Amino acid sequence: MIIALSVSVGILLIFQFVFILTRVIYFWKNNQSDLPSDFPFVSVLIAARNEETQLPQLFESLEKLDYSDEKIMFLFANDQSTDRTEKLLEDWCGKKSNRKFITISDSEIRKYHPNGKANALAILGDYAKGDFLFFTDADCEVNPNWIKAGVAAFGPKIGLVIGITQVSGRDFFGRFQTLDWLNTLGLVKVASDLGLRTTGLGNNMVIEKSAYIKSGGFKNLPDTLTEDLEISKSIANSGFKISHQISSGMLTKTKQEDSIKSLLQQRKRWFSGVITLPFFWLILLSLQFFYLPAVLVLVVHNILFGVGVFLVKTFLQGVFLGEVASRAGMKLKWNYLIGFDFYFFLINALTILYYFWPSKIRWKSRDYS
Repeated sequence: MIIALSVSVGILLIFQFVFILTRVIYFWKNNQSDLPSDFPFVSVLIAARNEETQLPQLFESLEKLDYSDEKIMFLFANDQSTDRTEKLLEDWCGKKSNRKFITISDSEIRKYHPNGKANALAILGDYAKGDFLFFTDADCEVNPNWIKAGVAAFGPKIGLVIGITQVSGRDFFGRFQTLDWLNTLGLVKVASDLGLRTTGLGNNMVIEKSAYIKSGGFKNLPDTLTEDLEISKSIANSGFKISHQISSGMLTKTKQEDSIKSLLQQRKRWFSGVITLPFFWLILLSLQFFYLPAVLVLVVHNILFGVGVFLVKTFLQGVFLGEVASRAGMKLKWNYLIGFDFYFFLINALTILYYFWPSKIRWKSRDYS
């Protein structure tokens, strides 16, 4: 029985990647259209809490944006920072009139949400102007063509566009995180192209202003720690489509988590959103999770067959990740592919255990139940 299940898991996952590769190679949707001659006005919204070490890199990337200052507004929320974040925002925003920051006061904490980031973005939404709202995080770096690529990715009835984010892996641990993000966002892209419900991406997404208003924006979200997922649900429920654009122009970079503890804290928060996903996503993720134990059972039973399944799946997944990375303008670290399944299973097993462990979720120096 166990062997039959293991064979089924291995074969299903191989067929999954054959299907996904077929979609990527032959049915990839590039939503990039021609830019209008008169560029629309846009707002960039960023919530920051204790980000003094990351903000200089973000500022530098924002200053390199290939977009007219007259057509863009930068909006920051200093969410009760205890380091030099407020001072850095004050200095940078004071240099030009299209930059503004507000500090969340004590009376505004939990004004709209117990989730600090969702609350800050809800408050910033009142200041946003223009036709499109761009969102990224304070620990990210955006591409110079980010705004132009984001605007050009919209088509009829599209209310939200998801970009592609690369973890800047500096070491062994970080490079596995890079592959993990690339694998997840590649699957999200395929699902999006199929018209299936997908998530948002808080550090790289664009919302059309009318869709934001009709959905109620961040003010209208339920109590959640995954505000990007919930805003995508809200926009979809308002009758708009969600599109995923993977291109070098839409590429942003974010920092790696430097320890197992910080990574598990991040994943515990994400897992609270994962369990609310549609059933087909849970099946897909479960298949990914149980793959390694299934292959190990096959190796013990028949080493040649087990190793064969492992190598075929690794090859197909490698081609898939290579295709997605190429379209995003990323360079893939191929030598990490052999060990990726071991990393994936270990981190997700620990995440599941940690999620049910009776402890609060710690995020940006705040504890959440």
